[in-house]
Amino acid sequence: MSARPQRKVDDEFSGEYTAKDIEVLEGLEPVRRRPGMYIGDTGERGLHHLFAEVLDNSMDEAIAGYADRIEIIYGADGFLDISDNGRGIPIDPHPKFPKKSALEVILTTLHAGGKFTEKNYTTSGGLHGVGISVVNALSDSLVVEVFRNRLAYAQSYAYGKPLGPLKQVGASPNRRGTNVRFRPDPKIFGKDTAFKAARLYQMAKAKAYLHRGVEIRWRCDPSHLPANNSVPAEAVLRAADGLKDFLIDMVGTKTQITTASFAGRVKRGDAEGAVEWAVTWVEDPGDDESENVKSFCNAIPTPDGGAHEAGLKTALTKGLKAYGELKNDRRANLIAAEDVAGTAMGAVSVFIRDPKFQGQTKDRLMSPEAAKLVENVVRDAFDHWLAGAPKEADRLLDWVVTQAEERLRRRKERDVARQSATRRLRLPGKLADCARAGSDGTELFIVEGDSAGGSAKQARDRATQAVLPLRGKILNIASATGDKARNNQELSDLALALGVVSGKVKLEDLRYERVVIMTDADVDGAHIAALLITFFYRAMPELVRAGRLYMAMPPLYRITQGTKTGYASDQADLDRQLQTTFSGKGKVEVGRFKGLGEMTAAQLKVTTMNPGTRTIARVVTPVDETAFEELVEALMGKKPELRFKFISENANLAGDLDL
Repeated sequence: MSARPQRKVDDEFSGEYTAKDIEVLEGLEPVRRRPGMYIGDTGERGLHHLFAEVLDNSMDEAIAGYADRIEIIYGADGFLDISDNGRGIPIDPHPKFPKKSALEVILTTLHAGGKFTEKNYTTSGGLHGVGISVVNALSDSLVVEVFRNRLAYAQSYAYGKPLGPLKQVGASPNRRGTNVRFRPDPKIFGKDTAFKAARLYQMAKAKAYLHRGVEIRWRCDPSHLPANNSVPAEAVLRAADGLKDFLIDMVGTKTQITTASFAGRVKRGDAEGAVEWAVTWVEDPGDDESENVKSFCNAIPTPDGGAHEAGLKTALTKGLKAYGELKNDRRANLIAAEDVAGTAMGAVSVFIRDPKFQGQTKDRLMSPEAAKLVENVVRDAFDHWLAGAPKEADRLLDWVVTQAEERLRRRKERDVARQSATRRLRLPGKLADCARAGSDGTELFIVEGDSAGGSAKQARDRATQAVLPLRGKILNIASATGDKARNNQELSDLALALGVVSGKVKLEDLRYERVVIMTDADVDGAHIAALLITFFYRAMPELVRAGRLYMAMPPLYRITQGTKTGYASDQADLDRQLQTTFSGKGKVEVGRFKGLGEMTAAQLKVTTMNPGTRTIARVVTPVDETAFEELVEALMGKKPELRFKFISENANLAGDLDL
């Protein structure tokens, strides 16, 4: 019995990865290195998240009962000032860092704060102790002033580091609280670090709705105000009716189904929490359903919803179905959550201890107890609301049942259209349809040849991706007669697979959301792609104008070096990768794909079909469609003299041809 050979480690890899390669980032350096981990991104959303972090701290003071006024000033110099009349950040030496004030520890240390226990705040939005320190780290200048014990203190920072110790700067007999003044760092956010006044104002306005006991004073320099006069230079924001006022602002002039909204507020004690809500139904809520119901936890906006939003929708759905059953209306059995939520507008706010969010930016609430709390509180109140206003309840029930019937009708039409098209298709290689009944999120890949079709069928996501192989080059619709085009079986089957009946194209009836042309990256593949684009442009221009036609971009080259693998789209991309990614030691092998059929299913999936890793190009029509139509006619039409003229006039523009 022979001994198993020992695996040798390549010389170029041995001894290169040692303890000296392990970096230890101290203080706030991790935030500056990877800001996206803490604020989501470094675009407009992340920029305004800095404002939210500071404002949340002041709101926590108000919710805890220590402050009733917050002031926001957006100055001409680009600085934001947020101040409150709360207790003020502690300025005494920290027990673990006796040479530093508690304020400096909070401003310069991740996971340092007073909200890890319930001693200082029963409920709060700041949970991780990173908010204000992140703002400090990502600002080129930050000044914090604290007013405590009739004295004023101040400390300045730059890029997260103190410019000096905390200093007592004078007496303050009539003022208390904290003022934070900061300006985002252009090295992090780019040259345009200007906040959007409209966004700041809406964020401040939302906070006022969430806590009736706080007054928010807004002041903005005129240089930052939008031209449409949608934002005042000065305002005092206070909402006496909380989310009910918020709902009135959201609905605006939209037509409501019921004359009265469903709103309420219940506090179950510090241990269980509090819930406030305001909901109504409108005829036309808009296209973005996620924007129609706003949700908040401990005064923090949760744009991705979560447990509390789910609890609200469940309570409304169960309550309305129960009301229908009580009225012996069998149609109530048709109602689903999407029918109730589809035309609803409103807001829900919860205050709970120790909420669990998804990520540092707190976009989604994950606490299961919040769903149960909201469902129980809202369901009980909704039952009473429906019983107390039977005319309103009947009107709402009829409206939601109508939404359910319309949803079921559309689903039936889509299912019938899909089944009908599938039964009538008789294609070589056959259509491999996707499993999803509706068109949302689905794709049809038109593939060149049975070989590539076989790989594509194995590489696809069976739920959302369909594959239709073609027999070589299709008919050139630009040069064919009308009868020849109509009688062409392959084009007819292609149209039928898409749900186009009798030549009539209705975008809402198309069986797939996207159509992707996937051909070999060679001359023949380009010709087939051109024929298909011509077909869609001439036979289904609506699909092209809607931006629903795409070209797959399969790679030309596969690069391997040891266990490392990469793909290059063309020669220039190959040269770039050989000089960068694959420039290290070790033999580099480059293979060229002659066609899609040569790719394994795994290679085709990762490079061309998986939405997370692929590159696809949308086919669009130019602004001047008349000139484009002339070009199509010249290149694809019946007159060879037009093609000869185009080639003669443009031959000098051609570079190296890959024949």
